[in-house]
Amino acid sequence: MKQGRSLKEAKAEKAAKKRRARRRRRVIVLLVELFILFTLLGIGYVMSKYDKFQLNIFGDGDIVKNEGVEKDGYTTIALFGGDSRDGELEAGTHADTIMIVSIDNETKEVKLVSVYRDLIIKRPDGKLGKANSSYFLGGPKQAINMLNQNFDLDIEDYVTVDFTVMADVVDKLGGIEIDVTDEEAKEINNHIDGTAEVVGKKAHHMQGGLQTLDGVQAVTYSRIRKNVGGDYARTERQRIVIQKLAEKVKDTDLSTINDLIDTVFSQISTSFTLKELISLATGVFQYELGESKGFAFEYTDGNVKGIGSVVVPLGVVENVEEMHAFLYPNAEYSVSETVQTIAQEIESATGYTREDYQETE
Repeated sequence: MKQGRSLKEAKAEKAAKKRRARRRRRVIVLLVELFILFTLLGIGYVMSKYDKFQLNIFGDGDIVKNEGVEKDGYTTIALFGGDSRDGELEAGTHADTIMIVSIDNETKEVKLVSVYRDLIIKRPDGKLGKANSSYFLGGPKQAINMLNQNFDLDIEDYVTVDFTVMADVVDKLGGIEIDVTDEEAKEINNHIDGTAEVVGKKAHHMQGGLQTLDGVQAVTYSRIRKNVGGDYARTERQRIVIQKLAEKVKDTDLSTINDLIDTVFSQISTSFTLKELISLATGVFQYELGESKGFAFEYTDGNVKGIGSVVVPLGVVENVEEMHAFLYPNAEYSVSETVQTIAQEIESATGYTREDYQETE
């Protein structure tokens, strides 16, 4: 049954989102640049400190794919931003950030799709839920299987970074300067004590205005969403923090960078083998950072019984087709029967189709 925001409001939100696209793209690119910078500077450490990673090498049959989805000429990786209470990045972790990375093996162009955490999907257990629920219930394996089955992807490997590592990074870099609104400051103060307890640092309450945020404040700023713009605004704040960190890293001495690498490695979970990591890192000079987008491309807000508030794709099949055209422009694609079946279930549960959106244009 259709509930939540009207389609007219959804269209207005979509227009606003497009106006922010250029700025969002720049911040996403800075996120990838930051990741690449750490990879390049850390390549000498990978061999000696590989055992510091939280390793999760998959076995045969662990990863599930739909029939006929292999993408020759491309490498696809899942990136997750985890919210761990005990430092373990397996089941029980909230994946606040879900990104799909496509690498063209010939041109080395890198494209990214950021999946909204509240997007309604079908989980590997056969139930409908939010995109981030798969990681919480089954760890990275189930999260990858969710992405593969819902979007006809052929992901086999992932990297998860503990979101709380950001507090350490921000503090080691001397803080980041951000203009915080009064409303954001109020929400930060409401939640900062909980963040401080999780990351094991002191909480410092704050006021609105342009100021230097410490690690606990920056993490809390990145995670607030109620009363300050919801999930979409939170995604924007996360990108602002990444942008500020990238700017700081570029002006940081090598000794501090080495210290950061040492800190970050222990808070990363991955399925990559040592050989695969070195192969990725050594080819990074050839990578060309391309465009990035959020998924779903066309969407509205809804409310589904037993799940709650969700982001509803307006036309599941059409959105998946657009994803493939964006991530794999040189590859042929036909929607699988699995995705078509999932689309029917989601449209039945939410009441929304692509035709509903087109009627408002």
